[in-house]
Amino acid sequence: MAAANNIVSVKFSVGDLVHHKLFNYRGVIVDVDQNFQATDDWYETVAKSRPPKDKPWYHVLVHQSGSSTYVAERNLSADLSSDPIMHPMLEHFFSTFDNGKYVRNEPVN
Repeated sequence: MAAANNIVSVKFSVGDLVHHKLFNYRGVIVDVDQNFQATDDWYETVAKSRPPKDKPWYHVLVHQSGSSTYVAERNLSADLSSDPIMHPMLEHFFSTFDNGKYVRNEPVN
């Protein structure tokens, strides 16, 4: 008998606009991990609030910046402004901005 899948429910998906609750920046989700995927050293050094590793984490392009971040779900809320994000890497991930959400580029084969 196959083991049951432990599927974690995620609050956000790729293309969603988010707001970081602790650092007060806006961004857009470009990837989702169902649980923490970085190194223990990174967690010890960067994740000062010690968010849970067994919950979803998100790769986020930061608005008006050239940077991206790796953020625990508990530190994010939906960005209600629905204004577009300004980031130099947007076109690498998304083709359009529609109804307050970014739409992924079509995969290239």
